[in-house]
Amino acid sequence: MRKFTEPRLVLASHNAGKLEEIERLLQPFGVDIVSVAALGLPEPAETADTFIGNARIKAHAAARASGMPALADDSGIEVEALGGAPGVYTADWAETPQGRDFDMAMRRTWDAVEATGAGHPRRARFCCTLVLAWPDGQDIVFQGFVQGRLVWPPRGTQGHGYDPMFQPDGHSITFGEMDRWEKNQISHRANAFGQLVAGCFT
Repeated sequence: MRKFTEPRLVLASHNAGKLEEIERLLQPFGVDIVSVAALGLPEPAETADTFIGNARIKAHAAARASGMPALADDSGIEVEALGGAPGVYTADWAETPQGRDFDMAMRRTWDAVEATGAGHPRRARFCCTLVLAWPDGQDIVFQGFVQGRLVWPPRGTQGHGYDPMFQPDGHSITFGEMDRWEKNQISHRANAFGQLVAGCFT
């Protein structure tokens, strides 16, 4: 597996929280993290129908435009009773003319599962795909997952997105009820980043 040896890494995201999280994760390795927003680079259209495809689009666009290695992620929730939906369209299910509304998205998801008549537990998993791409066109893919079940009504005000309706296996509370540091130990993103660090930075 190709090791990361460069001094700087571009994060192919405009999300300030994600930038902070990755800076903290890679701090021990002395890597300078810069976002595409700081470089003034636009986000490309995510036209793929898989997490890997969209992460690759973002990572390679940033690597080409900056001339530096770039890291991108694509993530979402897959519901068993819905054949894996919303999946790669997780954020799209929350879109409204006024912006993203995840309360609406959770209701939409639960109603769709109800309509299938699926029994309990209603299985789901969060997925995170990371792609580390170099300007020469090479990339490495890491995928992290956390298995669990959907609950209704949603519980908790921590986290974001679908967290309040997702109860991870082995826990009696939802991601929305979990302290973020606890969640970050077991999340799909933590799983994928652990693989990234082990594969490319150690």
